[in-house]
Amino acid sequence: MMESAGTKLKALRLQKGLSLEEVHKKTKIHLNILKAIEEDSLINFSPVYIKGFLKIYCKFLGVDPRDCIPDYKEPKSKIIYVSDLQEKSASSFKIPSLRFFSLKALHIKPKVMVTVILILIFIVGLFNLGKFISFKSSRMSKRTKLPTIISYKPESKVPITKLQNSTALKIITLDMHAKEDCFIQVKADGRVIFQNILKKGRSESWQAKDKIELSLGNAGVVELEVNGRRISGLGRRGQAIKNILITKEGLNIKR
Repeated sequence: MMESAGTKLKALRLQKGLSLEEVHKKTKIHLNILKAIEEDSLINFSPVYIKGFLKIYCKFLGVDPRDCIPDYKEPKSKIIYVSDLQEKSASSFKIPSLRFFSLKALHIKPKVMVTVILILIFIVGLFNLGKFISFKSSRMSKRTKLPTIISYKPESKVPITKLQNSTALKIITLDMHAKEDCFIQVKADGRVIFQNILKKGRSESWQAKDKIELSLGNAGVVELEVNGRRISGLGRRGQAIKNILITKEGLNIKR
């Protein structure tokens, strides 16, 4: 029985100690096509492509293509060409493989690509830094528009200050914010309306018609705002102050 072309080529490849992967890398013929050649199962390929594949394979193995191609029967059927064929066929038809899109094909070195990526990261970082600086600037500008802070000296036995336009006030408003936990007692017009611990980060607001009496367990950790005006420096951290009187005329700490 006459040996087929595929069997001859496979035997010759094995004699040379070559794998199909090595033949694929050298000839650029797809692995599936190489297997089909050696198994004589290229019945679904165009005769033109079959002769082209055989010619390339024979030349790679050092065989005269005339010793193999005449033994191959040309099938009548045709199929659509396989996608990633790169070598020239008998008709000089060429299809580029996906390597065309590789960095090597585009002549881009890995070091250059890394440099480009680092530059992009640096630009994005600068952009975010600019946004952060702009945000901080806007917050600072808003803070400058807050009401003027009035400093008080707790040691004084006279009223610390008087509220502006006191005659025009109809009610007294007290707003308080706790920077840490603080026990607070609030009396509005002689009636206890709050007596509890104001938790850290919490804020409360109270109103009275004539007066507000305030006692603090930790005067240094609260911020007061009386009728829209901020008050600071009531006492030290951990210092308890009782009998803080707030009226339409001002704020006074009884001793």
